[in-house]
Amino acid sequence: MAKHRQSTLPAGDRVDDRFLADVVDGLTAEPKTLPCKYFYDQRGSQLFERICELDEYYLTRTEMAIMQRHAAAMADRLGRRCLLIEPGSGSSLKTRLLLDHLIDPAGYVPVDISGAHLHDAAAKLARQFPALRIMPVHADFSTGFNIPEPPEPPARCVVYFPGSTIGNYSRPEAVDLLARKAALAGPGAGLLIGIDLVKDARIIEAAYNDPQGVTAAFNRNLLGRINRELGADFQVGHFAHRAFFNHEHSRIEMHLVSTRPQTVAIDQTTITFTRGESIHTENSYKYTLDGFAALAAEAGWQRQAQWIDDDQRFAVHYGELIGPH
Repeated sequence: MAKHRQSTLPAGDRVDDRFLADVVDGLTAEPKTLPCKYFYDQRGSQLFERICELDEYYLTRTEMAIMQRHAAAMADRLGRRCLLIEPGSGSSLKTRLLLDHLIDPAGYVPVDISGAHLHDAAAKLARQFPALRIMPVHADFSTGFNIPEPPEPPARCVVYFPGSTIGNYSRPEAVDLLARKAALAGPGAGLLIGIDLVKDARIIEAAYNDPQGVTAAFNRNLLGRINRELGADFQVGHFAHRAFFNHEHSRIEMHLVSTRPQTVAIDQTTITFTRGESIHTENSYKYTLDGFAALAAEAGWQRQAQWIDDDQRFAVHYGELIGPH
């Protein structure tokens, strides 16, 4: 068990309210889109936790198994008194495995767009690690945030980005995001990041089309959230979940497909749908090991180590900043 410091739970930063503008901009574009970051209100976060428990959703259990086997080796790479920063922290389940092995960490900074879910997870973690300084930040990590400063300067910052969230971004977007995290974390920083690997498309598609319909409910909840928070009048049942592997772009695409001609009012805007027209809600890119290493290197992160499951479905990549940032 690592030696940890005192726990504190500050309120965190305020999320900039771009929801309405992003929704209207996306639904008036051609083709229609919605940003996947808005999946994660409290209900969306709860549904995603259920997705992670599904037999078909190999990503979470595979990454957990990698962490269980190699967390000690990862902690050795991160070193003593690191400040662990986790964008999109969710329930912080995998983080617990890492914290068990970190040596005298300077603190843990979970960052999440869902404020209620963030503080609930931080409070649970504080009970498990009562000596750990926890500094949650309520923010959209994709648009930037400030890192709280612990009482004593850390030896280094480490960005921990599990769950293959980086796969939601196109290559230029992913490079930009990782470059901004490099600038945020500063000289000598580390990056520990989960990536989903290229494999049989049938395995990938099954993970996003579970027969229980949990992923479909997660996808449709985005429309429900728009109704609840923006006063829109989506008939959620008139949209079908669709997910498929796009071989050309090496990505899963998730869509909500209109099952009939219909119109939706959002604020002062009316959106018209034809039958079969879709809203593109998410991409999830799949990588080769060398392909991702090259992507991360463009942002300044040089590969130092990687850990892979026996079936080569998933990898945890570790890189460090080389040179000034």
